[in-house]
Amino acid sequence: MTLDAVQIQKILPHRYPFLFIDRVVEVEPNERLVAEKLVSQNEPILQGHFPGFPVLPGVVQVEAMAQASAILANLSGAFDSATQNCLFIGIQEAKFRAPVVPGEVLTIEVKALRLGRVGKFEGIVKAGDEVKSSAKFTAIIQPKDKGGDAS
Repeated sequence: MTLDAVQIQKILPHRYPFLFIDRVVEVEPNERLVAEKLVSQNEPILQGHFPGFPVLPGVVQVEAMAQASAILANLSGAFDSATQNCLFIGIQEAKFRAPVVPGEVLTIEVKALRLGRVGKFEGIVKAGDEVKSSAKFTAIIQPKDKGGDAS
């Protein structure tokens, strides 16, 4: 199964400039998801991080993993984006191994360690064969009437 940008926006509430998934290239419901993000020189955050040496912040990489996990939870039936928010509540074991620069295509792979009201995931971000970052993280599913944005 693959998803394009329009299909992704039906699942995630995020919009430019805070949507960090361009397409989904592989899904195994309840197990894993592989997504991609093209890092463009035009990314607003790169204008100030850092002038003359643009680097995609590590927190953006972790957010991309969280967004991919929300899509996985949705496609696995654990999260209904029409009635629920999937909120990012914790980061564990985040590691940043190499800078991400404009022109790179990131492959974001996430695995579900636990799905349910509180989900646990692990992810890895690569450009080609080079690992850029990895993390474990936690999210909670809440009814939309509780407020908050999804991650």
